[in-house]
Amino acid sequence: RERRPDVQLVYTHFSPSAEAFARGLDADLAAYLPFDRPQNADALLDALRPDALVYAKLDVWPMLTERAAARGVKLGMVSATLAPRSGRSGQLAQALLRDAYGALDTVGAIDLDDADRLVALGVRRERIHVTGDTRYDQVAERARGTNAALLAPLKSARPTLVAGSTWPADEAVLLPAWRALRVAVPDARLVIAPHEPTEAHLAPIRRWAQEADLTLAALDAARAEDDVVLVDRVGVLGDLYALADAAFVGGAFHAAGLHSVLEPASFGAPVLFGPRHHGSRDARLLYEARGGEPVRDVPELVRALRILFTEPDTRERAGDAALGVVREGVGAAERSYGLVTRLMT
Repeated sequence: RERRPDVQLVYTHFSPSAEAFARGLDADLAAYLPFDRPQNADALLDALRPDALVYAKLDVWPMLTERAAARGVKLGMVSATLAPRSGRSGQLAQALLRDAYGALDTVGAIDLDDADRLVALGVRRERIHVTGDTRYDQVAERARGTNAALLAPLKSARPTLVAGSTWPADEAVLLPAWRALRVAVPDARLVIAPHEPTEAHLAPIRRWAQEADLTLAALDAARAEDDVVLVDRVGVLGDLYALADAAFVGGAFHAAGLHSVLEPASFGAPVLFGPRHHGSRDARLLYEARGGEPVRDVPELVRALRILFTEPDTRERAGDAALGVVREGVGAAERSYGLVTRLMT
């Protein structure tokens, strides 16, 4: 948008969870992508007359791809990635989607391993470029523009753990570990943002804090002296990680999948997460750089937190390593921009 104001930009999505994100984009049109039927694909292409159709991550719509290719529309994909054990690698998925992947004119893969797996799906190797993951640019940009009004009342010299996108399975480990940690670090503060801030999810955390004799306040009423800040709304976690001396990211103590470890890393916070993290490339990179660490149970989490909160030099080295992983990934947006604009020439 900034460099090519002459280009019409259309953002489509299929999941209701993308609606709020879509509303915040500077696009000429943001809307649901219709079901992948021939008449819908033709109607969309008739209305928009695109020069390029670019998918993100992995999903392709075979009918839309076929109809667009027949009209001479250039086809691309950015931040393309395929997990090693993805269901897309199965025979049925490959039979349904192979022609669509083979029709792509250019693909920006996150890394070389993704490139190899994409070839197995049907993407032509000579059309693949390793461009990286644009999420690194996204989190780095957000870290530079945090919500000062939100953060000001919460700033404190107290050692702070920000626990983000937690599920009950994560909290079953986190909360007893936190109570044990407070014996060694009595001024430690917890900011906890459940993934689903429903009353049914928040109520047990309130009861836990009361039983542990910890002062708790909801986000909008919280003060720096509160022991526990309970984040009871969505959309602010990316800013709250700025408060973190260390971070705990949820999702890896059950099948939901690990949530974003890049957001806390972008603020230079060491990142802890559960054992079911093997599908996360970002977690692997943090672990290899010693900017993140998996924990399997309460004792392991207590040990990791005690080290981070009582050994400042260790915490600083781990935080610098986490930030280094993010900085190493920045630049994917620029490379993806080049890939997309070349499609339109």
